[in-house]
Amino acid sequence: MAQGKPELQATSGLARFDSASFRDQEMVFATLNLFVLAALLLLHALFASLLGEPSPALLVVLGAAFLLKMLELLWLWAGVRSLTETLADVLVWSSIFLNIGLAILLAFLTNRGDSPYFVLLALPVLQAAYRFRLLTCIGVIIVSDGMTFFWVWHFAEFHPPIYATEYLEAGVISLVYALMGLLVWLLVNQLRRDQRRLSHSLVELERTREKLVVEEKLAAVGRLSSAVAHEIRNPVAIIASSLVTAERPEAGEQQRKEMYSIARNEASRLEKLTSDFLSYARPSQPRRTHVALSEILGYIAEIAKVLAAQKGIGVRAESEDEQWASLDRNQIQSALLNVILNALDATPTGGTVEVRSSRLSADSFEIQVENTGEPISNEVLSRIFEPFYTTKPHGTGLGLAISRNIARAHGGDLVVARNEPGCICFSMTFSNNARVDSGADNHG
Repeated sequence: MAQGKPELQATSGLARFDSASFRDQEMVFATLNLFVLAALLLLHALFASLLGEPSPALLVVLGAAFLLKMLELLWLWAGVRSLTETLADVLVWSSIFLNIGLAILLAFLTNRGDSPYFVLLALPVLQAAYRFRLLTCIGVIIVSDGMTFFWVWHFAEFHPPIYATEYLEAGVISLVYALMGLLVWLLVNQLRRDQRRLSHSLVELERTREKLVVEEKLAAVGRLSSAVAHEIRNPVAIIASSLVTAERPEAGEQQRKEMYSIARNEASRLEKLTSDFLSYARPSQPRRTHVALSEILGYIAEIAKVLAAQKGIGVRAESEDEQWASLDRNQIQSALLNVILNALDATPTGGTVEVRSSRLSADSFEIQVENTGEPISNEVLSRIFEPFYTTKPHGTGLGLAISRNIARAHGGDLVVARNEPGCICFSMTFSNNARVDSGADNHG
């Protein structure tokens, strides 16, 4: 049969003792023990006309038992740091023997055939059913039932005659103890079997998740490598073709100049692509300084206004002057510029682009870039931060991916906050709770 101890937890197929779980279990039993002792004494006092006045010896025994259980409860509540499984077993067996002995002793002190204190025998049965093997549980049930029959026999020896109903009552009580103990053991061990299966399933799920993470990383590396190869192959092929064409004897001077110009432009594009990829793949750590957000937003807005004027797009910037943040000014400006350029490309003539900042908490800020225009399609939205994904003819698809990396390096993120007709809003958050680099200029 299963050991079935509640404080044994499955970890990678192995069981280990959990003192915290045992402590919680024993605190429940100790509290229940205290409640039963107090309730029995109260009932004895209320029904003193039937049971007799509690004797001083009985009060002393009950007081000592109550004090022991109270000390146990306080000891458990204070936190058990070095509790071993052996000590836990000793503690449980001590509680079982205490209640069995206490029930018999109190029965002698009350000297009645129907002593109410035999209800204490239910606690050892419950503790054994909750913690031990089935055979051990059955053994405790047999001892508790034996104590019940023993008391009927003992009382009849000194207070004859004996009636069959006394043994019948003892048999009924014994049957109740047996059914209670076996039922609790079955229910608790069913829960433990379910817990072991769940623990095993969680271990398997964690292994599967780790495999999926590894496979996803490999797949991402494969997609990234393929995208890099594709993006590099095109300009390299054009450069090679242009140089071959320019070296042909029949090529004229004008054609050679055109081919060289094409090769130069493609080389520049290849250099930009390489720089963008390195910025994405190996982002540098932020060099934080205290910067006013109004200065960053004003700088970005001025750049955007120059580009927006050609399309008739309005640009507005809103920021409170007292908003100071600890960030890498160059990185944040670069990230915002990528977002602003995308917003300008997506805004129709006569539309507006607005950039604003706000404080989210004492240590975090948000910068929003909002533009008018058609919402981003679901297909594009699902891949908008994916490296090398772009809908522009000459885009690298790394701008937003780099911007998100910069935001995350600052303890925040870059997300699409709103995407509806007439309002597309990108939100960049970052944390101000970071160390400012030594030697950096402080303006705050």
